[in-house]
Amino acid sequence: MKRVLITGTAGFIGFHLAKLLLAEGFRVHGFDGMTDYYDVTLKQRRHATLLQNPGFTATEALLEDQQAFDTMADDFAPDIIVHLAGQAGVRYSLENPRSYLDSNVIGTFNVMEAARRLKVQHLLMASTSSVYGGNDEMPFTETEKTDAQLTIYAATKKANESMGHAYAHLWDLPTTMFRFFTVYGTWGRPDLALYKFVDAILDDRPIDIYNHGEMYRDFTYVDDLVRGIRLLIDVIPERPESKEMIEPGDSLSPVAPYRVVNIGNSDKVRLLDFVDAIEESLGKKAIRNYMEMQMGDVPATWADASLLKRLTGYQPQTDFRDGIDHFVTWFRDYYGK
Repeated sequence: MKRVLITGTAGFIGFHLAKLLLAEGFRVHGFDGMTDYYDVTLKQRRHATLLQNPGFTATEALLEDQQAFDTMADDFAPDIIVHLAGQAGVRYSLENPRSYLDSNVIGTFNVMEAARRLKVQHLLMASTSSVYGGNDEMPFTETEKTDAQLTIYAATKKANESMGHAYAHLWDLPTTMFRFFTVYGTWGRPDLALYKFVDAILDDRPIDIYNHGEMYRDFTYVDDLVRGIRLLIDVIPERPESKEMIEPGDSLSPVAPYRVVNIGNSDKVRLLDFVDAIEESLGKKAIRNYMEMQMGDVPATWADASLLKRLTGYQPQTDFRDGIDHFVTWFRDYYGK
């Protein structure tokens, strides 16, 4: 069975992907820096869960530590690398922009260098819907220009896409970038809206609702997201012989074995409807603190995920109300609330 190196396995999405691949019999090695951006205990619990499977091994070190990453990668000798680690969070990038350059640019460069050196079969790397930035034509499609990022977080992810394309072209390194759309679900990050809202409502604290709730997000349930990643592992891009060979709507590069794929629910949900569903799931009303739009934020995201479906036959479709119910059940159990 193939050996898959996943960066960020103590993180929200990496944990779920590792669980899925282990269940399918893959050998998985996780690499995670265990940074204190949020509760490290939650990260440790995720890793402890994965380590119960004999097919999982892990290294704890920072992405920026090239020697540590190279030593680990050489020892494990992966067939596939899925790079999910990085400094996340749009809002935190306003407070600590340097951490995004260290982790998302330098760290990603180290991952790409290892992939090149080891000649992996497929390098898959996480991007974000935030790269669409100031674009206002929706739903967002992978083939449209993305030159108007609004935060340093989005800018570092756009840089990763450009770096990935260059390496794919120069070294014939098959590379797939996926753009995530507002991922939520069990074992989620404490800085994400659903987690913050549920925690605050149960503790009778107010929740901050930006732009007075008139915001729209393409909420994507984490199990759907990692299923999409799993299927894309097998869809290895090939350098086309000519531009004419690229099908309309396909983001495949004309000069590299490189592709960008949206992974989203293909449905935009109003933030106020999302809050209503949380209240219904909890059986408790929120204390709502309506606020203006936050700097760097966008009023809406909405994915065109037709390319994902064309490549894999799969389309995320968990209804946000069902996803919220799953999260609330997990949260109450995990925290005993």
